[in-house]
Amino acid sequence: MDRIPTPLGPGAAKVLLLGGGELGKEVAIEAQRLGLEVVVVDRYDWAPAMHVAHRRYVVNMLDAGAVEAIVERENPVAVIPEIEAVNTEALERLEEKGYHIVPNARAVKTAMNRIELRRWAAEELGLPTTRYAFAETPEEAYEACEKVGYPCLIKPEMSSSGHGHVKVTEPSRWAVEKAYMESISHARGASRRVIVEEYVELETEYTVLAYRWLDGDKVRTDTMEPVEHWRYGEYHYIESWQPSTRPRDLLQRAREIALRVAEALGGVGVFGVELLQTRDGRLLFSEVAPRPHDTGLVTLASQDISEFQAHIRAAVGLPVPRPRILTPAASIAVYTDLEDEWYPVLSGAYQALIEQGIELRWFGKPRTYPGRRMAVVLARAETVEEAREKVRQAAKKLKIIPRNA
Repeated sequence: MDRIPTPLGPGAAKVLLLGGGELGKEVAIEAQRLGLEVVVVDRYDWAPAMHVAHRRYVVNMLDAGAVEAIVERENPVAVIPEIEAVNTEALERLEEKGYHIVPNARAVKTAMNRIELRRWAAEELGLPTTRYAFAETPEEAYEACEKVGYPCLIKPEMSSSGHGHVKVTEPSRWAVEKAYMESISHARGASRRVIVEEYVELETEYTVLAYRWLDGDKVRTDTMEPVEHWRYGEYHYIESWQPSTRPRDLLQRAREIALRVAEALGGVGVFGVELLQTRDGRLLFSEVAPRPHDTGLVTLASQDISEFQAHIRAAVGLPVPRPRILTPAASIAVYTDLEDEWYPVLSGAYQALIEQGIELRWFGKPRTYPGRRMAVVLARAETVEEAREKVRQAAKKLKIIPRNA
């Protein structure tokens, strides 16, 4: 793309987001800055990205007919899946008709399914992973746990943000059956398949943001500096920082794994490649998101080109020179424990923002439920350690409260 028409006018260049969460909101903002016409589709009204879109649609994105009808009506230059709960058969048919799926339909389908992804990564690419087995019944789950060993994790075939990850610590049929039923209760769709994984003691975790973009008639693949992060309650991202201070040779190994993953999946755009560093020294592939990653929110503060800007540029054929780190930075996600509260309020914003170098993103989700991510705090500083301390102190001042409190 070299010419960008005026949005809402004849021949406007449209991008259509399938999913309008907080990551999609940042992609939509970057698209708006480029003068693109933004259309957002989600399963509920007034998802965050809809606040900054030209048009919005509310449909079940697992409904293939609904997804195809909207894409064909809007005729966008790029279709950008932002969440896992999208009908991949619809994406494949749209791609066959000539629509540009970012990064491509196969990558989205592979990444959203933990079982197919593990087979692909471990058995086809030969990447190092945890020990694993698959199961479709409580009995098979018990056999899988016995094979993998205890403790282990049971994860649904398809879910997001750590939902349905259940730790099994004892070799008991009752404990395994309970964990299996808990896991599939969080699955997307009707699947009863799970992956049973070795539970590893973690030293730390990384997200390597690989990206592919069209340079003339050649697709280039590169990575951003690895983002280091840790999880709340073992499964939900809460804090990330960049640059990592871990040994450079280890970070280079992480980048090499991410490059292999992105090149094998193909297409263009950002790939959030999750890696585990265990206490016994292993560096293991975990998962990949064929889109910007939640831990990469820190790039809004740390880099000259954020993961969101890189993704939209690559999606529409604009160049993505290697993003540079301008300053050490950290992020902390803010979750809520409120049950089913509509139009909640973020309290403490004044005190959180009073120190220099702090930024806040209040996502604007219209409804709460326990464990839902509602905001993120960002901090810049002279060092990573200082940025992490600043962001922690700022986040402590924030609270999600009912609107009438």
